[in-house]
Amino acid sequence: MNAVEIEEAVSELVVQPFDAAEFPFHFLTAFGAKETTLKRLRKGDSNASDVAGGVLWRNNIHLAVAPSGAVAATLAALRASAKTASAKAKFILATDGDTVEAEDLVRGDVVACPYADLPRHFATFLPLAGISTVKEIKNNPIDVKATGRLNKLYVELLKDNPDWATDERRHELNQFMARLIFCFFAEDTGIFREGQFTATITQMSQAGHGRGDEQWGNTHIVLTELFRAMDTPVTHDGNLDDRYRRAAGIRPYADVFPYVNGGLFTGATDCPRFSRTARAYLLRAGELDWKEINPDIFGSMIQAVADDGERGELGMHYTSVPNILKVLNPLFLDDLREQLEAAGDSKAKLRNLRRRLGNIRVFDPACGSGNFLVIAYKQMRAIEAEIVTRLGGEASLKLADRRSVIPLSNFYGIEIKGFAAEIARLALLIAEFQADCLYLSQQEARAMVLPLHKTGQITVGNALRLDWLE
Repeated sequence: MNAVEIEEAVSELVVQPFDAAEFPFHFLTAFGAKETTLKRLRKGDSNASDVAGGVLWRNNIHLAVAPSGAVAATLAALRASAKTASAKAKFILATDGDTVEAEDLVRGDVVACPYADLPRHFATFLPLAGISTVKEIKNNPIDVKATGRLNKLYVELLKDNPDWATDERRHELNQFMARLIFCFFAEDTGIFREGQFTATITQMSQAGHGRGDEQWGNTHIVLTELFRAMDTPVTHDGNLDDRYRRAAGIRPYADVFPYVNGGLFTGATDCPRFSRTARAYLLRAGELDWKEINPDIFGSMIQAVADDGERGELGMHYTSVPNILKVLNPLFLDDLREQLEAAGDSKAKLRNLRRRLGNIRVFDPACGSGNFLVIAYKQMRAIEAEIVTRLGGEASLKLADRRSVIPLSNFYGIEIKGFAAEIARLALLIAEFQADCLYLSQQEARAMVLPLHKTGQITVGNALRLDWLE
């Protein structure tokens, strides 16, 4: 199983009525335990637990269902158990159906939460499924949850719209998914009004029913109108002017959305049809809190959603941030930090270093969904923020002088898969917005983000055949 499937399985487990006798086996099933393993544990052939109500999966976990209110005592018994040590269990876990307490015996991590919140901590137990935990996933399970919901939506749309699965139209579906991701992010970060996108779909679209054309409802029509509005300007010669919206005949429910552009909403305007199930997946994705999305690894996960060959490996192929920095630090970041240290409080040297930051071009010839580019950008913004602080920060510098001089257009990539390239561009935009929130203010970040400006220069093609200098 992959990380997304595990998160979904644990989420499903906690909404079912708690069954004390079956919980240990359902929990192990969620993490991919084989049926033969479960049969042996049920029969007691390989269950050597010495704790009441306990199940011991050798080399993995010792867990037990506790009497009501005795979770802490049961966890202590699991920790003290001789069998826990002799069976080399990596985890211990106790629950009474109301609360859960667990411990990673290898790393020392502790979980203590209401039973219903167990899905938030699923990443702690990923080693049970043979998946090495990545710190970013562990700290931010929203990435996995969002990917799981988008994965379901993507598969459902392909099933309902087989013509969109062809080579000729796959790019349109990939671009459509990128638009959805931006809108979910925008409505949770103040770029749009809070919940505006999902609420509009809920209110203006109807689920399909029956057979024939009626089974599709009108979700695709509503989305097409929203995306048309986001691609139609609301100003003329720098002043608010509705002439373009009126000429395009934008419907009132869509006219309240801002102009986004930036290339994200140009091109194909139609949307795939939505069955009742696909519409439900769309709305469930909109329920998540997208402002917590981590562009460092979210891109890789979304890339895997759209790639038939990678979907089965989802959650198992990340390049972690520490490993990315093993490349980027000696390549150029260490040199920048040394120059920052040498500059001290010399305003001339600090300004020269900042100018250099604004001129550096970063190129990844096989960029995937942009992880290396995003991390490079975030690290450079952190160095620039320290320069701004030493130059006087908010107390001494005008807002224009505190705004970043590092343009996204200085970040280049080549990627053979069109959807990965689309997500790389989007991930850089999200990283820039989050950095502006961190180093300027959320209000300033919102004011600057629309209309979208030029993002990373990601070329779709074969890096072994393209001239990198071009």
